[in-house]
Amino acid sequence: MVASSPYHCLTLSLLIIPPILLTTYFFAAFPTPPAPIFIHPSLASLPPTSKSWEIYPEDFYPGGGYAEFPTGRVRYWLLGPEKGKKVVLIHGLSIPAIIWKDVAPTLASRGYRVLLYDLYGRGYSDAPQTTYDPNLYTTQLALLMQYLRWEKANIVGVSMGGAIAAAFTSQFPHLVDEGVGLIACAGLMETSDLSRTAKFMSSPLVQTVTSSRPSYIQHLTNQTITKDATNPIIEIVRIQSAHLPGYNAALSSSLRDGPIRGQAAAFRSKGFEGRRVLILHGTRDTTVPPKYAGRIASLLPESAKQKTAIVEGAGHDLTVSHPVEVSDALSNLLEGKASWKS
Repeated sequence: MVASSPYHCLTLSLLIIPPILLTTYFFAAFPTPPAPIFIHPSLASLPPTSKSWEIYPEDFYPGGGYAEFPTGRVRYWLLGPEKGKKVVLIHGLSIPAIIWKDVAPTLASRGYRVLLYDLYGRGYSDAPQTTYDPNLYTTQLALLMQYLRWEKANIVGVSMGGAIAAAFTSQFPHLVDEGVGLIACAGLMETSDLSRTAKFMSSPLVQTVTSSRPSYIQHLTNQTITKDATNPIIEIVRIQSAHLPGYNAALSSSLRDGPIRGQAAAFRSKGFEGRRVLILHGTRDTTVPPKYAGRIASLLPESAKQKTAIVEGAGHDLTVSHPVEVSDALSNLLEGKASWKS
C-alpha cells in the first residue's frame, strides 16, 4: 500500500477544513439574540446627601412623572392649565430642564400647557448605552407625546434642543402645531466652532474611559469650572459629570453623532412650510455664534413665516440671563401677534 504524499494531504485539508469551520461558525453565531441595551442611572440614583437634590430636585417643577420606554425612563413635567395651548420646551446638550426655570413658569402663568422633560442621559432621565443621534432624541419626544396623548404641540428648543426641534419638525410634522422656536440654535455648527474640550470629549476613547471611570471626568470638570462653582446650573453639570458615567457618554456621543451639526436638510424640510418659526439669538453667544441665526433663516422654506430676533448683550444661556425677552418672544410665536413674514 502506497502512502499518501504530504501534498495530497494538504490539498484535502484545504478543501475540507474551511467548509467545516464556516458551518460551525454559522451554527454557533446565528442563534445568538441581540444583547439588551444597558441603562446607566440618572440623578435619581444619587444619595439624599448629594447637592443635586438641593439644586435640582426631582420635583423641581410641579406635575412631574416618569414614562417607561424601551430605551429607559424619561422624566417629564406638565405645567399650566390642561386646556391651554400646548408647547414643548427642549433643553440643550449639557444642562437638563432646569435651564427653563424662569421661562416655563411664566408661560404656564400666561395660560399655556407646558411640557418639559430631561433628554436621555441628562437629569432624571435614564442614560441608555447607545448612539445619541438625532433619531434617538426625536423618537424620545414622539413617544413621550404619544404617552401623554398629545396629538400635536408647538415645539421650542434651546441650543442642541433647537436642532432637535428642527429634526422633529422634519421627521414628525403631523405632531407639530403652528409654531417652532429655535433659541441659540445649534444644528449647523462647524468643527472650527467647537472648543478643544468639546472635540476632546467627543472622541470614542474618552467616551469609553469616562463611562467606566467617572473619577477621571470629575477631575477634569473640577479643573475647568471651579471659577463658576457658585452657579447652581454649572454645579448641576459638574455633579452629573462627576457621578453619572452615562452622562459623560451621552455628551460624548451627542458631540460626535448628535444633531449639533449636519442638520441643513432638517431646516430645509417641508415640515416648516406654512409654520411660524422664531429664530432667537444673543449677540454675545460664543458657543453657537449668532452667524448661525442667519444661516438657519436662509435654509427655511419660502412659505415658512419666520422672524429673527436678536437679544443685545445675551450669551448662549439667554433663557436664564434674559427670561423676560425669551418669554415675550415665545408668547408672540404661540399667538402669532408679531409680524411674521414668509
